[in-house]
Amino acid sequence: MDFGLVLQTDPPASGVVDLMKRAEGAGFTYGWTFDSCVLWQEPFVIYSRILAETNTLRVGPMVTNPGTRTWEVTASTFATLNDMYGNRTVCGIGRGDSAMRVAGRKPNTLARLGEAIDVIRDLAEGRETRVDGEPVRLPWVREGRLPVWMAAYGPKALALAGQKADGFILQLADPYLTEWMVKAVRQAAADAGRDPSDVKICVAAPAYLTADDSPQALAHAREQCRWFGGMVGNHVADLVSRYGEHSGAVPEALTEYIKARKGYDYSHHGRTDNPDTAFVPDEVVDRFCLLGTAERHVAKLRQLKELGVDQFAAYAMHDAREEVIDGYGERVIGELGD
Repeated sequence: MDFGLVLQTDPPASGVVDLMKRAEGAGFTYGWTFDSCVLWQEPFVIYSRILAETNTLRVGPMVTNPGTRTWEVTASTFATLNDMYGNRTVCGIGRGDSAMRVAGRKPNTLARLGEAIDVIRDLAEGRETRVDGEPVRLPWVREGRLPVWMAAYGPKALALAGQKADGFILQLADPYLTEWMVKAVRQAAADAGRDPSDVKICVAAPAYLTADDSPQALAHAREQCRWFGGMVGNHVADLVSRYGEHSGAVPEALTEYIKARKGYDYSHHGRTDNPDTAFVPDEVVDRFCLLGTAERHVAKLRQLKELGVDQFAAYAMHDAREEVIDGYGERVIGELGD
């Protein structure tokens, strides 16, 4: 199993770079960041520094979208970084939540997302494709390689990930939901004539290490990570709006908890003090995240690995970022790393 670190690009950018360097030293092989250029600093500028100051770490957004940049700009940016640092980027992509909504736009359609996946990958790898009906190629690309990993929850998005993406990003760590969604992605890949094992599986969720399993320690960990249930709830609310509350299209283990959700202010997005996540119950925080001692983390990660998960990406938006990086390096990665 590979391990990734996920950060927001809060200023100063040097702090993000330093944490990614620390993560590589601890054994992490991927460095991911949010991509919402109104809420945080521009990630692609920071990737250049991270790549320059690390040796093998792969970097990319979790996730970008087809709407905030034109596709040739996205592809050229990835291809430039790869040309400079040796094919060490990965394009995480989705419909767009915060990046689109804070700018007053709706998330992209799945049809647009599917087209963008093909175009961005083709351009970044040097192949000619069509952009708005016109043939386009980046003539300077040589031996470019850009894996495109897609974030998804709903049945149509999971099917698209299986049909087109090089990897599937699931932003929660509940074993039951992971098994359900991985099966859907791999079935879609098989139906499309692909080898299902070619689609890499990345589970991404907050990881918070505690010294013991006392009620006080676990309560603090939950409060530091409750924001994540609110973030996931934005996507779940879209699914409920699209498919209905009891349609069977999406497991109720995913949708049931948002009944008390009343709204969401993106100015608190991904923050531990987010006031719009009080509706998230402890049980959901425990299911969606990795909390507690290193032994607890290892046990849950073993479950996920058995379900076919290739990478765990640890969100570190809390008050113990360095402790998670160092603790995983000392007590977790060695137990599960390939």
